[in-house]
Amino acid sequence: MALNQLIGRKREMSQLFKDDGSVVPVTILEVGPCTVTQVKDTENDGYFAVQIGFGDIKLSSVRKPQKGHYKKAGVEPRRRLREVRLEKAAELKAGDVVKVSDVFKEGEWVDVCGTTKGRGYQGGIKRHGFNSGPRGHGTKNMREPGSVGTNTAIAHVLKGKRMPGHLGVEKVTVRNLLVARVDDTRNLLYVRGAVPGYNGADIVVRKAKAKRFAKADRALRKSSK
Repeated sequence: MALNQLIGRKREMSQLFKDDGSVVPVTILEVGPCTVTQVKDTENDGYFAVQIGFGDIKLSSVRKPQKGHYKKAGVEPRRRLREVRLEKAAELKAGDVVKVSDVFKEGEWVDVCGTTKGRGYQGGIKRHGFNSGPRGHGTKNMREPGSVGTNTAIAHVLKGKRMPGHLGVEKVTVRNLLVARVDDTRNLLYVRGAVPGYNGADIVVRKAKAKRFAKADRALRKSSK
C-alpha cells in the first residue's frame, strides 16, 4: 500500500499483558477505515495526492458544495478530510476503502499527530515550569511572575517574554511509537506510549519518519513481546 498515513480518533489508555506476566502500557486508537474521496494528478491539479475521509456525519450537517464533492466521488459524506501527497496516487481511486491493516503492521514504528488538551488560562508556574517565590509569613508574590520589563531605555515588555496565558490546544506530534497490536476486526491500533488529546479526539497516524538506533530498537521490541 502506497498510502503511509490514516485518520482516526483516540479511544483510551490501556495495557497489554505479555506471556511472562509483565505489563505493556498502550494507547488504543481507532484508525480507519478511511474512504478515498478524491485522487489528484499533475494533469488536473499539478501534483499527485489523494484525499481521504474518516468518520460518519449527518447529511443535514454537510454544506451544499461538499455534498456535490461527495456526489462526484460517489461516496458517503465523511466527518473529516485530509489530503496526503502520494507519488503513486494512480493506484487508488475514489471510493476505495483503506483499513488499518492495509497500512500498519505489528512491530512497526509510527508517528501520531494530535491536539493537546485545553488547560485554559494558566500562570507561569504551570505554563512554563517557573519556580514559586518565597513562602514566608507576609509573602504576597508566591506565584506571581515578578518583573517583566524595565522602566529605562526600552521601557516596554520584550517580545517573546514567557508570561501567563492560554495553555494547551496545540498541535503536537509524538514520534516513534511502537505498534504493539493491530485489530483489523474493530479497526484498532495499539501503540506503546501516550498520545496527545482527550479520549475521542481526532488524530493522524503515519509511518515514522525518524530512524531509531538499532540497539534501542531491538531492546524495545524484545520488551514488547
